[in-house]
Amino acid sequence: MTGILSTWLSEKRIDRLLSCNSETPILSFEFVPPRTDAMEQRLWLCIRRLAPLAPRFVSITYGAGGTTQVGTLSTVLRLKRNTDLIPAAHLTCVGAPREAVDDLARCYRDAGVHHIVALRGDPSAGAVDDSPRPGGYTYASDLVAGLRRIADFDISVAAYPETHPTALSPEADLDNLKRKLDAGATRAITQYFFDSEIYLRFLDRCLAAGITAPIIPGIMPVSNYEQIVRFSAVCGVTVPAWLRHLFDGTAKNPELRRIVASMVAVEQIRTLQTYGINEFHVSTLNRADLTYAIAHILGVRPMQTNASHNVTGLLEKTEVPDERETPADFDSTAWAQEGAPPFMLRTLFG
Repeated sequence: MTGILSTWLSEKRIDRLLSCNSETPILSFEFVPPRTDAMEQRLWLCIRRLAPLAPRFVSITYGAGGTTQVGTLSTVLRLKRNTDLIPAAHLTCVGAPREAVDDLARCYRDAGVHHIVALRGDPSAGAVDDSPRPGGYTYASDLVAGLRRIADFDISVAAYPETHPTALSPEADLDNLKRKLDAGATRAITQYFFDSEIYLRFLDRCLAAGITAPIIPGIMPVSNYEQIVRFSAVCGVTVPAWLRHLFDGTAKNPELRRIVASMVAVEQIRTLQTYGINEFHVSTLNRADLTYAIAHILGVRPMQTNASHNVTGLLEKTEVPDERETPADFDSTAWAQEGAPPFMLRTLFG
């Protein structure tokens, strides 16, 4: 025992992933446009809770085939009017005339919304053909170039550490990412992943291909393990055995599940920070508690801003259930029918 104690005292054995001495990361958040009045109230409750954390930006997803265009647009414009958050509007081009896409981009420009997440997008539910409209934007790289002609937008695009499911090869997928960045995108946000090594090896490949733009890791807190397994099978995301082991026995214990989910996300972020990565994009699924807990553990604290000044009034007279008293799981079936799953759960960005 004396030898073991001597070794422990003389050598550093643990990288303090939860240490308060770790650098505070830069976070951005993703929200989903609401489908019902109740979901709209929950969205703005989530925004009110997370706004004081001063995220770098907040993105609003866009449904398959543009099915949530109205909801995305109204949410983005309301964020712009009523908060000092920086909204990033998702915009897709599949199945849409170029004129319609350009008109929507000009609407954002005229409203002072300068950040666009440019995606090829999914076809709408039931569509058998995802080919572009005649004269439309064929690929996300074409959309990026078109946005650049309209305004000096800050443009984010999608990246796939484990390769896009429809890509011909990892090399072709990487070439597609490079085309999007060369067309004028500012950064890429990745599909979610769980093994940090996957992202780090992807960074190595990006650098070897001459890609130097920021590649922001997408973080998906696991609020429901079974659903994540199903989504990941479609998205081409590896679910490691250690994640299954951690969530074994949590299906009927939501509090334990949230604790495990927060610790997994925190360890993932802290591990990447040891390699010099310090900016992360977190999917909220319009639920504030888990994201807030993750941010708190990471050292992100509320700031004195006006970000949530006007959203507070929106909820003062409305009774919104506590997240702990309502089902916290993401309703995959309902969202799939509406064609508006979160950005990091979708598959056909291009």
